[in-house]
Amino acid sequence: MKWKGRRQSTNVEDRRGMGGKTLVGGGIGGIVIVLIVMLLGGNPGDLLNGMTDNGSNQSVPYKESDQEKELSSFVSVVLADTEDVWTKEFKEEGKVYKKPKLVLYNGSVQSACGTAGSSAGPFYCPGDQKLYIDLSFYQELKNEFHAPGDFAMAYVIAHEVGHHVQNLLGTIDQNSRQHLSKKQANAQSVRVELQADYLAGVWAHHAQGMDLLEKGDLKEAITAASAVGDDTLQKKAQGYAVPESFTHGSSEQRMRWFNKGFMNGTIEGGDTFHAKDL
Repeated sequence: MKWKGRRQSTNVEDRRGMGGKTLVGGGIGGIVIVLIVMLLGGNPGDLLNGMTDNGSNQSVPYKESDQEKELSSFVSVVLADTEDVWTKEFKEEGKVYKKPKLVLYNGSVQSACGTAGSSAGPFYCPGDQKLYIDLSFYQELKNEFHAPGDFAMAYVIAHEVGHHVQNLLGTIDQNSRQHLSKKQANAQSVRVELQADYLAGVWAHHAQGMDLLEKGDLKEAITAASAVGDDTLQKKAQGYAVPESFTHGSSEQRMRWFNKGFMNGTIEGGDTFHAKDL
């Protein structure tokens, strides 16, 4: 992705080195529990604050490595690009896009949704309309999920921004249902996540239109979408997949909806909530 020397967003909040209680648990996409609890009408903070606490609560001076400095610049550029794309898209819909903040942290962080550890992966908190990311996730994406490349990371950021778009449009509230069974809540969560993948694809469509993509970028994003599919993760962890427990969608579904958004390039066409076939 062509990003060096380009505009960086000013909506970045750096909390690295601020410390906080380190939590155990989560895993990539673990923060989807926030959305599930929202769908059930509960308080997402109760769930996050209930994660295992190892008792650590300290603040130490933080020294940014050269790689982290480059990564922080990169995510700031990607965030700026999402701001440009969604400001334009919302304006065409007669709406105003409220830009989210992106919080950089290490170890753990306090959000309006509760305290979360870096093991939860990048997440979006609708309570404060902020995205949260520990830059060490870049190495995790590369080493653990075998999805290297800057555009793979860009996809992750665009996906979380997609949740912000959903929040602003009210699509989650409009399609939420209280008193859902766990199976029904999981199925609804899949639709939430696949729509965020679609919206990430919409952003990628416009990035291509701005001549920002380089050879192999689209493949990097699709590889990342596949790597974080529920079936892939479950098979890796336990040797088999349990579709009823999916909360994000299968690898095939995530790739399909990202690609659909990339091909369409508009908000329309991404209604996963009423799609008969995901």
